[in-house]
Amino acid sequence: MLVMVTTLLFLPLTYADQAPAPAESNVTSSEKTSLAHQIKRTKQYIQTLVESLEQAKGDDKDAIQLQLFSKNQELRELLANAINQQSLDNPQLVQLVTAQRRYTQDAYQYITARLNTLNEKITQASPEQRLPLINEYAELQQYLSTVFEASWENIRWLEQLDQPSQEPRNTLEQRLNQRLRLLSASIEYLRQQDTAQEKQIKSSPDSEKPALQLTQLNTQQRLTIATDGLKRTYQLADELGIETAEYKRQLFGVTGNITQDILDVDVAYSILSHWSENALNWAEDNAPQLVFQLIIFVLILLVAKLLARLTRSVVKSAVANKNFKFSQLMQDFFVSMSGKAVWVIGILVGLSQIGVNLTPVLTGFGIAGVIIGFALQDTLSNFAAGMMLLIYRPFDVGDFVYAGGVDGKVGNMSLVNTTIRTFDNQIIIVPNSKIWGDVIKNVTRERIRRVDMVFSIGYKDDLLRAEAVLTEIVQSHPAVLRTPEPMIKVHVLNTSSVDFIVRPWVKTDDYWDVYWDVTKTVKLRFDEEGISIPFPQQDVHLNWVSTAPEARSD
Repeated sequence: MLVMVTTLLFLPLTYADQAPAPAESNVTSSEKTSLAHQIKRTKQYIQTLVESLEQAKGDDKDAIQLQLFSKNQELRELLANAINQQSLDNPQLVQLVTAQRRYTQDAYQYITARLNTLNEKITQASPEQRLPLINEYAELQQYLSTVFEASWENIRWLEQLDQPSQEPRNTLEQRLNQRLRLLSASIEYLRQQDTAQEKQIKSSPDSEKPALQLTQLNTQQRLTIATDGLKRTYQLADELGIETAEYKRQLFGVTGNITQDILDVDVAYSILSHWSENALNWAEDNAPQLVFQLIIFVLILLVAKLLARLTRSVVKSAVANKNFKFSQLMQDFFVSMSGKAVWVIGILVGLSQIGVNLTPVLTGFGIAGVIIGFALQDTLSNFAAGMMLLIYRPFDVGDFVYAGGVDGKVGNMSLVNTTIRTFDNQIIIVPNSKIWGDVIKNVTRERIRRVDMVFSIGYKDDLLRAEAVLTEIVQSHPAVLRTPEPMIKVHVLNTSSVDFIVRPWVKTDDYWDVYWDVTKTVKLRFDEEGISIPFPQQDVHLNWVSTAPEARSD
């Protein structure tokens, strides 16, 4: 490529050496001579490289081509210095710039033709053969961008040298617009290809994925080349006043990189317009189907709600059957879980109807369950204890219990904790693991209870009369059961009293009423009968001992 285009750099060399003498300027003669000598020396070096390139092969040829490109860039830097400093005469500078113009024109035509040929080879090549071709394609695209930038610099140089020309500018604008459109179309096509290949990889078996991934890699490389080329091209087009807002919007949509370009009003407006247009198009294409799916989803949820209520009613009636002998806690558990299970099934069916793939959802639930299980081990132990309490039924709702260090009435129970209302009306929530791991005392589990009371009389009181009074009091109380018979016995001959045990049987609900009534009545009747209720007492006797005679004489 560089063999053909770089030879054009030397056409004006003889003419430049025979050019008229430099005009007077602010730059000294020695500086002019030095710069002209550097330019001439660089040209000669390039000429030597061109001659070497004709005989080189393989890697040596590629290395010489890179040197040629680098030396031409060095020549352009010298030329730019000469123009900015006016260190050479205008005819010489115009001649050098004109040579650069011919170089860029021929380079453009050659690179464009080479890119077209390379595109055909990439299309026909296998995925494995495309990688080196794509690398060469990327290099040519970079050269082409450099050629465009050099062309624009040539035009500005001629304007500085008072040699403006509209034709080169028009040609450059036309070529830039053509390249912008081509790169934009390529980006859109490659982006669609990348999306399609990504979907194909996800749905393909593992044996086919390596080949598909290689194809996608080729596509992504070409997409990167196109986006880089588009960015360099629209940056140059901005300097020529070409409208590039749409291309900047496209580049932002592909890369997602936030740059200063999106701060431009036209670019921001283009991005918003594109988003709104896409949203409207999506709504136009999908809104009817989406509304229909939403209606179906709502109907499924309504049906699930009705079925949940029906299921709860059926399960409630079934578990309430006396043949099952379920506790109230167990009944509530089955009723609650049946309704929730129907709800979960209804939601899953609804989600499947609107196109949600349930496989990853259920897989995610499984993974999340394992993670949550490790994180909430204490909670799971409470859950397991709750299941054991439901199965073995040591107490039920409404029972008075002593469990987990708390005594009171069971108000509610879940699989995690139990709510107990104490006798002074405090609400205490006890973890099920603490209840199951401790002693459970159910006070109201049995229908009847024995009331244990102890009454004392003095040693001087009539024992038989006291026994008769206690028997009369117990038997006359309406809440005392006749069967089993109450027990009234002399129990202990204590230090200060004779103790009777009084043990009537009552219904569990009447326990405290009987206890309080009998205690009150015993006190009143003992007072009427003149029977004393002694309190603990102890007699202390002091014996005075006379002192011995020896002690008194002292």
